[in-house]
Amino acid sequence: MQSSPTLLSHPVPTTPEDDVLQLYVDAQFASPYAMSVFVALREKQLPFTLHTLDLDRGQQHEPDYAQRSLTSRVPMLRHGALTLSESSAITEYLDEVFAGPRLYPQDAVARARARQVQAWLRSDLMALREERNTQVVFYGAKKAALSEEASAAAQRLFHFAGQLLPVGADSLFGQWCIADVDLALMLNRLALHGDRVPPHLEDYARRQWQRPSVQAWLTQPRPAL
Repeated sequence: MQSSPTLLSHPVPTTPEDDVLQLYVDAQFASPYAMSVFVALREKQLPFTLHTLDLDRGQQHEPDYAQRSLTSRVPMLRHGALTLSESSAITEYLDEVFAGPRLYPQDAVARARARQVQAWLRSDLMALREERNTQVVFYGAKKAALSEEASAAAQRLFHFAGQLLPVGADSLFGQWCIADVDLALMLNRLALHGDRVPPHLEDYARRQWQRPSVQAWLTQPRPAL
């Protein structure tokens, strides 16, 4: 067992055992939001225990989990008495409470922009997310050609990312942050399927995919579809 993580503040746990972080993710390791939190924990170099729920069997709706998560969704982080769902809420909590490498930019303006990136990726591009779901990313699934609506969403994605990422950029704000992983995952819904992606955005997504924290998620054992 690794030593307990270093805290910037300690408002929740009450015993040493409560310091052990517990992360609940889908058994298929296909949730982009669970991936975001998993990567965040690895980047912060925080020890944690990983638990999986089979969403196909509805384990996220079992009373104990549903009550703790409030949303009956993954991911969920447990830290002492706190149980927290919604990935960006979790990653912000980790960055505010724990010492170590930062998940969000230090600069307030860049930090706000990173949160904007995360919020937009989670609230828009629905047609693209449906037609290039994460079975494409994590299982290599092949789908039909994009609909007109999904193609339009892809163009919005390229325009959005292109405004933030100069050609050759390795990260959104000059230094890696958790929003880079979220943006790369959205781009890789297309790139890994073989759809056309502007070359500099495809290169950016490929570089993000090479991070050890991302590779640790990608190499998790997955059940067959």
